[in-house]
Amino acid sequence: MKAFCRDCFWTGEAAVKRCPTCGSPRILAHAELDLLSIAHMDCDAFYASVEKRDRPELRDLPVIVGGGVRGVVTTCCYIARISGVRSAMPMFQARRLCPQAVIIKPDFTKYRTESRRIFEKVRHLTPLVQGLSLDEAWMDLSGTERLHGAPPALTLARLQAEIEREVGITVSIGLAPNKFLAKIASDLDKPRGFAVIGAAEAEAFLAPRPVGVIPGVGPAFARSLEKAGYRTVGDLAREDPRVLAERFGAGGLRLADLSRGRDTRAVDPDQARKSISAETTFNEDLTRLADLEDQLWPLCEKVARHARAETIAGRVVVLKLRDSVFRITTRRRTLPIATQTAKTLFQIGRELLKPEVGAAAYRLIGIGMSELVDGDLAVSDFFAAAESRALQSEKALDALRQRFGADAVVSARTLKNGPRAN
Repeated sequence: MKAFCRDCFWTGEAAVKRCPTCGSPRILAHAELDLLSIAHMDCDAFYASVEKRDRPELRDLPVIVGGGVRGVVTTCCYIARISGVRSAMPMFQARRLCPQAVIIKPDFTKYRTESRRIFEKVRHLTPLVQGLSLDEAWMDLSGTERLHGAPPALTLARLQAEIEREVGITVSIGLAPNKFLAKIASDLDKPRGFAVIGAAEAEAFLAPRPVGVIPGVGPAFARSLEKAGYRTVGDLAREDPRVLAERFGAGGLRLADLSRGRDTRAVDPDQARKSISAETTFNEDLTRLADLEDQLWPLCEKVARHARAETIAGRVVVLKLRDSVFRITTRRRTLPIATQTAKTLFQIGRELLKPEVGAAAYRLIGIGMSELVDGDLAVSDFFAAAESRALQSEKALDALRQRFGADAVVSARTLKNGPRAN
């Protein structure tokens, strides 16, 4: 098989313009089609797509999922993107670019439900699935040909069609010899795309692209690389790896490999989630400690609740602040005992917050935990009595809310601040 139809799944040995069986122009052809098994799947504008599925009247309208006037864009549909709207853009800017857009508040409970439906289908194909977020994952389909009666490429196309038919949203697939190239490929033909990057073409394909396409190369590092004379991936590939190692340490060797399309990382289904967090943007800038604490508490409850639900705990508490001119400040503290309680998150978060009060007017606050561990081991330390008592208390509240509803038990501080975060 060197080609197949993405609509009726006809297969052939040569590329054709239209499917000889159904007439579809959606033919995927590639010389390495039978040889590749590493894939990256990315849902197309996931949150917005779920909202459009549930509200068909929005199908042809620009949709933005995000917070209020002073919030940020969580995601937006492709119609809104035509106007220049992008994820993480301030809402006031998105509204200015696309004034006709329909603004929808995120419903993460619904998105998590749909994510589980999709991932159940993915894991039916292979146990080697490494989730990156609710809406994207790497997959390794090596050795699944006999199980599914088809090469990985055709199996993935059938998965893509099944998700669209049964879940009601579209996904894009990238197929390649490794994770790095598969992730790049999944973004080449969005939405509803299926793109392939083979090993033989990888270096030439990457050469003209900016260095920022390499994972881990953010804007600051990209500027450093450009200042050193490396503007494109090809510039890095042509450099002696020893020179890159001397300039950038161990990261230089990684740049040398990735610039040549080489990536030895395995798809790891057991790779731990790195962090869990929540944040909120205010309708008006806040400067007083008490006001910021009122916003912080429900976020601590939300993060702790999610941590307990996933049976994880964090050894590091991270506070995030964004001021009125969009500067971001982060503060973190390592705990002697990993936590999954709102009580500890709030206590440490408040201590991190106090020195920052008075330095600026803030428009956003966030709290999170990182260096995650198994939650069942979180309070095994003999000296963790206070944390253990807090955990028992908060688990009891979880049970009450599960039985009688999310708003059955609400703290006084949360009532003061408005509806509880989900």
